[in-house]
Amino acid sequence: MNREQILDTLKSVLDPEVGVNIVDLGLVYKVDIQPEEVHIQITMTSPACPLHGVITRNIDKVLRQAFPGLGKMTIEVVWEPPWSPDLMSASARQQLGWK
Repeated sequence: MNREQILDTLKSVLDPEVGVNIVDLGLVYKVDIQPEEVHIQITMTSPACPLHGVITRNIDKVLRQAFPGLGKMTIEVVWEPPWSPDLMSASARQQLGWK
């Protein structure tokens, strides 16, 4: 398992409010793979977002399904730097009707 495989897998996790995957939305800040642990840093579009629990559970679920031998995993929600629409991919912008 490598960073790109994890990011590809995380594209199946949607932000329930907007229906776009968390990678293309720019919510995944860091994927650090160590021999004993995978550490993922994510953010939300707003600190007031009530769905971070849903998203983190979905991340855990899809990664454990894709990588059955995955051991310890930490999913950390961070607020710095703050999310902005500039972090979205061109695909996400198109899906949301942004230019």
